[in-house]
Amino acid sequence: NDFIAEKYPGTEKSYSSFMSKVSVIDDLSFDYDIYMNHILNHKGYRFFQASFDPDEKGTVLSVNHDYFGTLITYIGYFLLYIGLMGVMFFGKTRFVDLSKKLEKVKLKKESLSVLFFLFSLTVFSQNTHEHSNTNIKFSDSIILNNSVSEDHAAFFGSLVIQDSGGRMKPLNTFASELLRKVSKSDTYKNLTADQVLISISRNPLLWYDAPIIFLKRGNDSLRKITGRNKKEKYASFVDFFDDDGRYKISSQLEDAYKSSLPNQFQKDFIETDRKVNLLFSAFEGKILKIFPIPNDPNNKWVSFSEIEPTNFKGVDSLYVKNILPLYFGTLENDIKNNDYTNSKKLLESIRGFQTKYGSKVLPSEEKISAEIYYNKYDIFKKLFSWYMYVGTLMFGFLIFQIFYEKKLLDIIIKISKYSIVFLFILHTFGLAARAYVSGHAPWSDAYESMIYVAWATVGIGLAFGRKSNLTIAATSFVASMILMIAHWNWMDPEIANLVPVLNSYWLMIHVSVIVGSYGPFTLSMILGIVSLFLILITNERNKLKINLNLQELTIINELSLTVGLIMLTIGNFLGGQWANESWGRYWGWDPKETWALISIMIYAFVLHMRLIPGLKGKWMFNLMSIIAFSSIMMTYFGVNFYLTGLHSYASGDKVITPNFVYYSAAFVFILGFFSYFKHKKYFR
Repeated sequence: NDFIAEKYPGTEKSYSSFMSKVSVIDDLSFDYDIYMNHILNHKGYRFFQASFDPDEKGTVLSVNHDYFGTLITYIGYFLLYIGLMGVMFFGKTRFVDLSKKLEKVKLKKESLSVLFFLFSLTVFSQNTHEHSNTNIKFSDSIILNNSVSEDHAAFFGSLVIQDSGGRMKPLNTFASELLRKVSKSDTYKNLTADQVLISISRNPLLWYDAPIIFLKRGNDSLRKITGRNKKEKYASFVDFFDDDGRYKISSQLEDAYKSSLPNQFQKDFIETDRKVNLLFSAFEGKILKIFPIPNDPNNKWVSFSEIEPTNFKGVDSLYVKNILPLYFGTLENDIKNNDYTNSKKLLESIRGFQTKYGSKVLPSEEKISAEIYYNKYDIFKKLFSWYMYVGTLMFGFLIFQIFYEKKLLDIIIKISKYSIVFLFILHTFGLAARAYVSGHAPWSDAYESMIYVAWATVGIGLAFGRKSNLTIAATSFVASMILMIAHWNWMDPEIANLVPVLNSYWLMIHVSVIVGSYGPFTLSMILGIVSLFLILITNERNKLKINLNLQELTIINELSLTVGLIMLTIGNFLGGQWANESWGRYWGWDPKETWALISIMIYAFVLHMRLIPGLKGKWMFNLMSIIAFSSIMMTYFGVNFYLTGLHSYASGDKVITPNFVYYSAAFVFILGFFSYFKHKKYFR
């Protein structure tokens, strides 16, 4: 009570009065996330909101008073961090010894390569484009003939809107998301996303019959219901409604939503329903929240259809009610004359209105331009295929080089290597651009963490790439797989505001380190697979060269595991510091932090297996580096879905273990089983 009276003079000495001063949201369960990063400090005492009553009329505070204990603990943590990082650079450590061994193996490989080159024979010699549907309906021809110029549409796309989550973004972002989610394409009949959105906004009726909704392959029921043949990829909005206006897929959706574990057939209907609803939101125009309400305490923006008399007064009321009809009316004449001067002036007036009443939340011109360029190039989606092509090509030539030494092969491999370096630079710029546009670290949700893990994987591969080209090729391939998963339907690449629980500088510190550790572990997993594959193709003729490559990959594998374990350990302790700063305790046996600890113990065991006589050897180490990765998959994915805790953001969702988990386990078993006998024969 003394604290409240001092902090908020003149209020009653009661908790309810205190909450009325600091709370702007009714739902206390949401406030819990807000207060997580806004701890109350008073004379050395720290107050944390630990929980709240079910009736939401009371709260439970935990209190901490341990300044010097916390200081000493943090000093100990930082000494631990320094010591762990020092393992990689100073003293007579295993890491330093392995680095020296790797140099020796590299020298042996080079001398052996010269020998092979002298006696080898000269043996070497050196798109699909998905065609879009060119059948244009009458409605399409009207759309195309009445479309605005690309330049004017781009100017329209630079207008700022407020999305349902409160994020301020250019219209171009919504237009891009709309087209990609609904049609799985960046364009429609050569129209850009901005041109499509402005056409829908002008005359939505024209688009009711446009074939724009992508139908998933293999689901003939969807095509039968919508009246499309098996070869057609798209359906129109009206295809989903009968003559009486009834929704044709309502019964299938009812069954799908009732099912606790929907099958793939039902998931296709749910996904299609989301596309139809997203397109309908564009038809309604409610998404165009371009008008800031003057002096609104929550900086709320509204669309033309949401304008209420109480929101705007006087001239402002007349302006918001007439500006869009006037703009679209002017646009009709400008399209005919191919002169958009008048239309552009009206858009500039809307910008002026936004600046006048919404300047507090309006992004800068630089940030708007950056987001538009980010949408245009969609770099992470392109990197998936680029990493795949270059990595697979390089890996194939490196395997070929084991048997044949050719100068042409060296040139191709070197070009591939520098290409991957260039792609990594693009990847880095992409992450930086997303961070700049979003205003927070680019690893705050599932999609962002995946593209960050892909970046960390390639980064650690290039770090070891000076000593092994196979490592670079392997990491490029794995990064392409990670980026492919990131662009599956269940991950949303949309940039969103940070949830309050993550709105902390610790997101940059803790999450970057602990998620970054997944990169080295991913590299170790793929190097383990490559190593077992090399063992599998060993024979009497190539045994010597395979053995040198196997030594090289196994050493890099152990170095990578060491780096990953150091990062994971430091990240876990940093998480303890974040927990202490936010919740007043370091450790709470939350599933996520517990599984991170389990992963630390598993990888520590793998690194120390060499001290156990029965578990020594390259085959066992590489096999365990693959199996151990399952603990990372459980930490990263499994906890979110199968367990309940503070980090389990998807808990409660009904999920089935994906089939690829079983296929992966079978693949590892078969690879390990057959490679064991080859290893026993040639490398025992």
